[in-house]
Amino acid sequence: MSHTRTVVYSGFEREDGMWDIEAALTDVKTYNFVIPSQGPREAGQPIHGLNIRLTVDDQFIIHEVFTDMAHIPHPECDQAPQGMHLLIGCKLGSGWRKAIDARIGGTAGCTHLREMLFNMATAAYQTIPSARQFRNQQAGLPDEVPTTPPPHVGKCMSWALDGAVVQRHYPMFYQKPSDA
Repeated sequence: MSHTRTVVYSGFEREDGMWDIEAALTDVKTYNFVIPSQGPREAGQPIHGLNIRLTVDDQFIIHEVFTDMAHIPHPECDQAPQGMHLLIGCKLGSGWRKAIDARIGGTAGCTHLREMLFNMATAAYQTIPSARQFRNQQAGLPDEVPTTPPPHVGKCMSWALDGAVVQRHYPMFYQKPSDA
């Protein structure tokens, strides 16, 4: 192995009712090397050490964006977070990648930050609904019955509308397979 990229996503409920969805990316090499703008780097020393925190509400709307770039390969990289505030007001969900590209795509942003942002929507959807369901169960409240399919239904072979998983978990949205 000569290179390792580690990306970790985390989600947290805040005391104010909002949610923090965080991403951390670290790139390291297993050998000593040189970055012309910064000089020699030792094996294991991070090339990239990037963090993003999105603060979102229950509707997955972004209210705050925080970016930290503790390790960057070029001095110019420190300019990359400047446009991140343009994501405030965007919704994590359908059209999220287009929203990222429209606001901080190409040379208006950083490839690595965009890559991290893409999957922050998934982290939010893994965090918020299940935490709300757990909180309601702890309070003795009945499970909410969805009136529309959750965002992941119909977007994966396991969650196909005519599949067994949807039939078990969301029978109200199950669609019998067509015999075409």
